[in-house]
Amino acid sequence: MSLTYFFFALLSILAIASAIVTISAKHPIRSAMALVFHFFMLAGLYLTLQAQFVAVMQIIVYAGAIMVLVVFVVMLLNLGDEATLANKYQVRQLAGIVLAGVFGLSLVYSMLNLRNMLNEFPTHTVEFTTVQAIGNTLYTNYFVQFEAIGILLTAAIVGAVMLAKRKIM
Repeated sequence: MSLTYFFFALLSILAIASAIVTISAKHPIRSAMALVFHFFMLAGLYLTLQAQFVAVMQIIVYAGAIMVLVVFVVMLLNLGDEATLANKYQVRQLAGIVLAGVFGLSLVYSMLNLRNMLNEFPTHTVEFTTVQAIGNTLYTNYFVQFEAIGILLTAAIVGAVMLAKRKIM
């Protein structure tokens, strides 16, 4: 087993652990900090796949800008009253158990097929790590999806501000 596989496995385990902390933390800021750690682990995974540009953009865009937006929305919504969420907890707990079971089954399936997965990383991934290749692909093949994500983020910000203003008035 090479050092690349070791770091990939280590970063994968840390990414899964930080994702679990993100969704299970009761305090929103603790959950946001676990999400920042998760973004850094994903950047490390990109580095093991020789995608340096994507790793840097992961840190700058997600760990920087998106997390500032998430913390801003959490502060705007003022999620202090958790007593009203008690009746919705049972449905969320059941959905969490079902999704954990599906995740566990997929993990067991992938461990049983580990021999097939330990092939060399594909070499064509290096072609897509330059800024020019990513820009060409993003603005030719995925232009509509790129613009839709921009509209979705704008709508989320406007919705958070409207929810915050409704509580003030």
